[in-house]
Amino acid sequence: MSGFVVEPWRLRWETIDVDQLHRTESAFALANGHLGMRGSLDEGEPVGLPGTYLNGFYEEHSLPYAEAGYGYPEAGQTVVNVTDGKIMRLLVEDEPLDMRYGKAHTHHRTLDFRTGVLTRETEWESPTGRRVLVKTRRLVSFTQRAVAAIRYEVTPLEDTTQLVVQSDLLANEPIVSESRDPRVALALKSPLAGEFHWSEGYRAVLVHRTKESGLRMAAAMDHEIDANDGLRTEISCEDDLARLTIAADIAAGETLSVTKYLAYGWSAQRSAPALRAQAEAALAGARQTGWEGLLAEQEAFLDDFWEAADVEIDGDPALQQALRLALFHIAQAGARGESRAIPGKGLTGPGYDGHAFWDTETFVLPVLTYTMPDAARDALRWRHSTLEAARDRAEVLGKSGAAFPWRSINGAECSAYWPAGTAAFHVSADIADATARYLAATGDEDFDREYATELLVETARLWASLGHHDPHDGFRIDGVTGPDEYTAVVDNNVYTNLMAQKNLREALAACERNPGVAEALGVTDAEKSVWADAAERMHVPYDELLGVHPQAEAFTQHEEWDFENTPEDGYPLLLNYPYFELYRKQVVKQADLVLALHLRGDAFTPEEKARDFAYYEARTVRDSSLSAGTQAVMAAECGHLDLAYDYLAEAALTDLDDLHGNVKNGLHMASLAGAWQAVVAGLGGMRDHGGELTFAPRLPRGLSRVSFRMSFRGTRLRVEVTHDNATYHLVSGDPITTTHHGEPVEIGPSPVTLGIPPAPDNPTPQQPHGREPRRGARRAGESS
Repeated sequence: MSGFVVEPWRLRWETIDVDQLHRTESAFALANGHLGMRGSLDEGEPVGLPGTYLNGFYEEHSLPYAEAGYGYPEAGQTVVNVTDGKIMRLLVEDEPLDMRYGKAHTHHRTLDFRTGVLTRETEWESPTGRRVLVKTRRLVSFTQRAVAAIRYEVTPLEDTTQLVVQSDLLANEPIVSESRDPRVALALKSPLAGEFHWSEGYRAVLVHRTKESGLRMAAAMDHEIDANDGLRTEISCEDDLARLTIAADIAAGETLSVTKYLAYGWSAQRSAPALRAQAEAALAGARQTGWEGLLAEQEAFLDDFWEAADVEIDGDPALQQALRLALFHIAQAGARGESRAIPGKGLTGPGYDGHAFWDTETFVLPVLTYTMPDAARDALRWRHSTLEAARDRAEVLGKSGAAFPWRSINGAECSAYWPAGTAAFHVSADIADATARYLAATGDEDFDREYATELLVETARLWASLGHHDPHDGFRIDGVTGPDEYTAVVDNNVYTNLMAQKNLREALAACERNPGVAEALGVTDAEKSVWADAAERMHVPYDELLGVHPQAEAFTQHEEWDFENTPEDGYPLLLNYPYFELYRKQVVKQADLVLALHLRGDAFTPEEKARDFAYYEARTVRDSSLSAGTQAVMAAECGHLDLAYDYLAEAALTDLDDLHGNVKNGLHMASLAGAWQAVVAGLGGMRDHGGELTFAPRLPRGLSRVSFRMSFRGTRLRVEVTHDNATYHLVSGDPITTTHHGEPVEIGPSPVTLGIPPAPDNPTPQQPHGREPRRGARRAGESS
């Protein structure tokens, strides 16, 4: 059966299936947070969607408006497919290896999560009957952030064969933009202007600059070649192409081996000579380390990562594979970002134009905070570096403090649709929440003083100016959009208000911890009093008649959506119904109030959670990949463990099963992170309210054991859960104190095993007609 083979530590694709390349290219993408390469075939063609990306490197274009308005963002940003160094073309007796021609007797590609290497093995017969075995390995280094490397090996199987390998650096690679905005397509048509090119021996460098944003990048390559004495090489170079051509007559059973080292760098300020020097220095480092050294560094890095982050699932092999793939890609998205954003698709594709959203702070950063805290810190440092742009945006909107963007690459707002973009002020509270979580989980006092306090203060100032006091309702925040994009520009969105309340309290606590920093930021006692009063009197709507919290004021009074008569091909609703209809009905795109139940669970009683979850379960259609992970968390807490399992599977398999039909544009980082949250916060019951780490684990019927690892305050621990009990293991570091279903427990040198109480017995909730959780084609033990 074709497709991904289910294995616990690898992702493997057995056949060529040219029409499925878009799926494999995203899933097989390699990245380190700075550099990303889609998993396209080494020969460059056939290809679904080529892509090599540098984090933060973009082109600028105007934003479309039928009618202009004050405060509308003016410039859009789109990630650029930069110079492609993956290409290694092969000619066998002058016939190009092209998987659409000849015959592939065997072909498989494998991504190994423990080595971080993408391998490919193909036995190919040319149209005239020449047979060769091609083996390749590719990596993007976790330890040398500018470096990628490829080992390309060709072995004739029958006769002495003339082989020619063409190793390229190709800029302005032809690519078809699927954007409906012609400005974006124009911006991406040959976006790179050549500034410098040079080649000598086996080495070449290209330097380019974007035409509008003015960013400059360099790409460089060098090679090691292992062949017989008859080797012939030639190198050529021009603005958009550098090519090393390698020709040799290779006897049957002997191998032509080419190792290609690649280095990338970019800057908004540095000169072309400086970037050339940077790329060549990175190449020298890679050559000094060597291929085997890079492999060893990669494996050592991942050994440490898996010790801190691994999740084990007994009872569902497909889910086990999907969860490790998810963690691997999250590591790739954040490991070496180093003060750059984590885009919604990571560096796996051009989806969402390469923008970062609130997804990063709310879904991805909790994973990194508890597995790779340095990466979480670096992502928050990027937000801090964009504070000036956020202050400017708040000023344009007539507010104080910092209004962080809905979507951006460089920190400026890029959303041309203001109801879902500008009005989504919750982004600022999400950043504050991630900041507070990181501080509580790490105790990083330097970060607290240098970055966190300012982030918390400036976001608190936004809420103080955005809300107002009402004599009847307390502190109101009107005219905002919460996480649910099917309900826009509303008053007192519960998620927004509760997250703002936490933001205000965290800012007060930060000022108490760091009075000198607070004074330097101009925080006065009077301002702190305003924050405290707003937090204390924050309005949280409640429908007494229904006994539930409305998602926003009056939401429960809106007309119900007619789910029974909505056809299956009517989803996603935003592509088939006018927003006017969506905004005035009780229909939810993604978990909104339910997300508040998770992140601000300390603000609700267990009974309120159960009623609220059931109410919104019946109205949430999950047209967003952000939803299933959160629904899994709250389903588990409310005792619906089998439902939690189904949502966990949906979140984890969103990309492997292409549930949203857009995996060709890259993987959904937030859904992958949501799968981790569904395991750790859902089945593991992990919560971190008030900076206190607690657990309340339970398993669904379909799984016999779940084990997960995480870090807290420098201590690594492992939690192992069965149906009867949970065992807490200290992996490394000092003992820590936590709770198990409310019972205090110290995790020390000796494992601690405790029983699991029965789950809450709440009525089974119902989903909208036709919107039950999707397991896709992949079931336990099957491949698709």
